[in-house]
Amino acid sequence: MSHFDSDVALVTGAGSGIGRATARRFAAEGARVVVSDVDPDGGQETVDLIDDEGGEATFIEADVTDEDAVADLIAEIDDTYGRLDVAHNNAGMAPPIEAIEDVDLESYQAAMDVNLTGVVNCLKHELPLMVETDGGAIVNTGSTASIGGGNSPLAYVAAKHGVLGVTRVAATQYAADGIRVNTVCPTTVETPLLEGLSEEELEQFSAGIPMDRIGQPDEVAAAVVWLCSPESSFITGQPLVIDGGRFAAVE
Repeated sequence: MSHFDSDVALVTGAGSGIGRATARRFAAEGARVVVSDVDPDGGQETVDLIDDEGGEATFIEADVTDEDAVADLIAEIDDTYGRLDVAHNNAGMAPPIEAIEDVDLESYQAAMDVNLTGVVNCLKHELPLMVETDGGAIVNTGSTASIGGGNSPLAYVAAKHGVLGVTRVAATQYAADGIRVNTVCPTTVETPLLEGLSEEELEQFSAGIPMDRIGQPDEVAAAVVWLCSPESSFITGQPLVIDGGRFAAVE
């Protein structure tokens, strides 16, 4: 029997990349998956892929930066299924790299809204439903930028550091309710965000990774699903770094 038979799983940002891979893996493990994204075409494509693979999924469009939209999303899950067992708060965006003195505050705020406030909005409405239905597990998508920085975009680093902090607060506050909250922290992963880059640019992303390549969405999805499973039942409030050995190689 799968760990997720008949469980209800929500994945935001599931219209492509890591979110799509996670949604498909949850479905393959028996979960009833709610695919959510601001892109209805991408979201429906994920649902269609899951249907073709014999899984069960539905699409609900929602913008995680809009708390009312997130509240409606969780209310629809409650009305349809009466429960929420696992969630992957994955929706995000990557702003351009700029020197601090050149940062455009409008784009900075937009990145913070999606990458950090979006996670807070989701947690705010997911957690009460999980409390009502005897617990659950949540994984937020952070980044190696959650624990580092370097030459990454300022807003991205600030937001992803915030995601890890929010994860730890939520994990502490809801542990007694049987809810675990963790963060996955991948390095560069082959997603649509990298489309259009040259081979030379892609090689620059893999520079410094001992495994000499960037990550794949399925590799992150596997970690997310494991963190939501009973096999990680004593793990909460933690960052799981998925980086091909990059941090291990730092002197």
